This record gives sequence, structure tokens and C-alpha cells, in this order.
Amino acid sequence: MHGPDPSARFPFPGARHTAFIKNVVTRHTIEAGDYSYYHDPEGPEHFEERCVLYHFDFIGDRLIIGRFCAFATGVQFIMNGANHAMTGFSTYPFSIFGGGWELGFDPATWTAGLRGDTRIGNDVWIGREARILPGVTIGDGAIIGTRAVVGQDVPPYAIAVGNPARIVRQRFAPAVIDRLLVIAWWNWPVERISRNLDAIRGADLQVLERAAA
Repeated sequence: MHGPDPSARFPFPGARHTAFIKNVVTRHTIEAGDYSYYHDPEGPEHFEERCVLYHFDFIGDRLIIGRFCAFATGVQFIMNGANHAMTGFSTYPFSIFGGGWELGFDPATWTAGLRGDTRIGNDVWIGREARILPGVTIGDGAIIGTRAVVGQDVPPYAIAVGNPARIVRQRFAPAVIDRLLVIAWWNWPVERISRNLDAIRGADLQVLERAAA
């Protein structure tokens, strides 16, 4: 067993509703690990333009996605380019229109609100039409509910839902989460993952620990 070809754009033969993200993005500021996919019946190959918004090269912020992530239709990552200066009486971006409005604008009033890279861990499941705001880190194994709006970091193996997203529970006990993060099965060679699928799917921690040794 070896699973799908990680270099395939569309991993389901004869179907184009799902794409491996790393094989359809072109920007150097978007990184995605093997097997992470986006599902969209209207064309998952358009992930970059439909799902990653306000992502401007001159800002330099990155969207970093781990391995084995599953993103449902309509997921959106709002990047730092959506930010407006909030230190004055108005948030209107006068300076971008030129015609003299750019004079006197202090870029520091805008850059002060930038929140850095957006990071999605490994084995993260993000539900349909969820929104991830700039600079958020979502930990390994986390689940983000449908239409959640995530403005704060989500720890590993947490389930976050709602607007604003709140953590409703942890998927496993803290001791189990700590052990899973050490095992980090998503970094194994695919052959070892394939041999241990029953343990991964069946939550057999002892088998995974032996395989990781």
C-alpha cells in the first residue's frame, strides 16, 4: 500500500472535485504539505484565488499548511492585506487612491496592525465556509467547524466552532495529545503510515508508539 500519488493535482482518477493544494498553488508565499487537499465541485484548482484573500506579495506574509489537512468547500484565509489603519478617526484607506490623498500618510499606522504568517498544522480539518483571520495558528489535529470565524490561535487537537470561534472541547486527554505530538505520524514515510493505518484510524496509541520507536 502506498496511497495516492502526492504529486497528483487531482488524486481521484477521473474526478476534479478535489485537489492536492501544493500542486495547484503558484505563489511562493503559500506552502502546503503532501496530501493536504481542498474540495470544491466548482474547481479546487482555484484554491489560490478563491480561498486566499488579500494576499499581496509586497506584504510578504505567508500561508503555511501542514500535511494531511482536509479543507471543505468555501474555506477562506483572510491575509494581512485586508488590514486598514485604525489609529485615526477613519479607517477609510484614502492613500491607496492617490490624487494627493497619499500625501502625509504614515505607513506605520497600517503596518502596526499586521499579524504575521497564518499557520495551519498537520492533520487539520476545516469545515465548509470557515474563515481564518490573519496571523492565526491552528495546531496539529485541530478541527474547525463549518462557518466558524477564527481570530485567535487554536491549540492542537482542539475543536473550535462559531463566530467568533470558541473552543468547545479537546479531542483527547492532555496526556494523549502530548504523546501524539511527539509521535507526529504525519512526518513518517508514507510506507510506515500505510502500515499503521489501522492504528491511526483506530486510535491505538500503543501501536503508534511502537511504530515511532
